[in-house]
Amino acid sequence: MSIRQRATGPRGEKAVSGNRAKPSKVVWASWIRTAFIAICVVALFGLLYWTRALSQLPPPSNPPWPHETGPAFSVHDLPGKGKGMVADRDIRRGELLTRERPLILVQSQITTSPTQMILDLVRQLSPDQAASFYNLSHVNLPENLSPEEFSKQLPLAIFQTNAVAAGSDVGLFSVMARLNHGCSSAFNSVYSWREREGVLVVHALKDIKKGEELLTAYFDTVRTRDERRHHLKQNYGFHCTCACCALTGEESKMSDIRLTTISGLYKRLSMWGQGEIDGQEAIRLVERIWAIGEEEGYTSGRGRLAADAVVVAAAHSDAEAIMEWARLALQWVSYELGPDSDLAEEMRTAIREPRKHAFWGQRSIMTVEKPLARTFGT
Repeated sequence: MSIRQRATGPRGEKAVSGNRAKPSKVVWASWIRTAFIAICVVALFGLLYWTRALSQLPPPSNPPWPHETGPAFSVHDLPGKGKGMVADRDIRRGELLTRERPLILVQSQITTSPTQMILDLVRQLSPDQAASFYNLSHVNLPENLSPEEFSKQLPLAIFQTNAVAAGSDVGLFSVMARLNHGCSSAFNSVYSWREREGVLVVHALKDIKKGEELLTAYFDTVRTRDERRHHLKQNYGFHCTCACCALTGEESKMSDIRLTTISGLYKRLSMWGQGEIDGQEAIRLVERIWAIGEEEGYTSGRGRLAADAVVVAAAHSDAEAIMEWARLALQWVSYELGPDSDLAEEMRTAIREPRKHAFWGQRSIMTVEKPLARTFGT
């Protein structure tokens, strides 16, 4: 029996309970229509409200994880470079490219023979792992070694050529090791070590088109071309011809000036930690570093740079500036380190509870600049 039938009894009759008459079928139908109209009106206003609210939200950031359209890259033989990673599809800035545990992990300071130590560690690898290890490149291996001596020293040469910092340790990651080098504006991928998880992750720093090579920076490239090339030749055995180093004439000169200026500004910014400059100057330095980096096309480190501004704002008890800089930092940290990184979570906390920041109130109270839309695109 339907709801209506229970209310009215048999067709055309009244339902009676004691001496109280129930509404007729016509009255009941009118009430239902009224209720239905009211529900529709409420739903319409609710829809309009949420449509307006959602329209005011900032657009979603680029997806931080790989698309479900196949692998992002594959390893190829590249003329003049050996092997390297090439994008198999378009990759968006912020995508996670690799996540891997170290094939070999050692302390940065050791007391035993490094040659023997690495050799012993390699002997503990599985056959597949050993094949991945020995397939990597190496430099600075002495010539004219006997076969026995060559087999002993080769593992150390491979490790020294391909290993990267992993917190306070040094690790070799067989997939990440396939990333070739690019300087300044030329590299498009960044790697970071996650101590808590014991893994190294690589994220796309920029949008990368299908067919482009994935490049990372082997060291801090905020220096002149001659300095970069000298370091690379000495430590990695090659003459860099990346897009930045390939600049000629006035373009190369201006790039050197910009990078030298950025380096000097970072040194000046570090003086805030010693109390030698105030918070307002520190924020102005952050703005200048950001702006010159934009001219150079150098965007690496922006997340940490904005996070430094958060520290300055917190120390000077400027809650509004904390939240604004933390929002900017979260955006760029999500690109470079991942939205699930420790620093990203730290920025979320700063946005929610600015006055609980660890550096809150450690310096004199001061209002500092917030990130400006014309400089930071906020």
